[in-house]
Amino acid sequence: MIHVTSEAMHGCVDEATTRGRVLIVDADSEARSHLRSLLREEGYAVETFAWAGALLDQPLPEAPCCIVADVQMPSIDGLELIARLKSRSEPIPVVFVTDHAEVPLSVRAMKAGAVDFLPRPFDEGDLLGAIDYALEIDTERRSANRTRHALTQRFDRLTPRERQVMEGVVRGLMNKQIAWELEISEITVKLHRSSLMRKMELRSVADLVRASFSLSVH
Repeated sequence: MIHVTSEAMHGCVDEATTRGRVLIVDADSEARSHLRSLLREEGYAVETFAWAGALLDQPLPEAPCCIVADVQMPSIDGLELIARLKSRSEPIPVVFVTDHAEVPLSVRAMKAGAVDFLPRPFDEGDLLGAIDYALEIDTERRSANRTRHALTQRFDRLTPRERQVMEGVVRGLMNKQIAWELEISEITVKLHRSSLMRKMELRSVADLVRASFSLSVH
């Protein structure tokens, strides 16, 4: 039976920091306390949970963060935690620590998407390096999501005809070829092309191609 504590339900949050936020998930209270103290001393904001279900029940941070978790936990283990985060489109990077460093388990963890798999007792430098790398991954992921969201909003402003012209440009067609395919004048193609570039806030064909791949419009 799992006993619910206030920590497991709500987490222990340490706010002001500039290094990043780490969510610790470990059923061992002594291990949680040790990790929390270590990471606080290193300048991270820390939130702790006694099991994975408690973390999944909470709104996850909107700022870059990562998870440090025991891979073998009651009810929901580390691999299931990764799977559930992915199913919710919240693929927060996970660093596993474990007392059971079997090779097959470490292979499964890395294939599932874990950033690192550290057996206890682990080197503190290795843990901090893995955490910083995980935070870098999450920062880049969130930045890419913001860029994709902004592009989607701009793309939604395009008219159907502008989208057709955009598709032709991305395929590498010249204006006269687009005009022939769409059965419109080349001047009209140029007008649509100028308008769509302005709406998309892009300057070059290369930028447009990159945007189209980000939006999967090709």
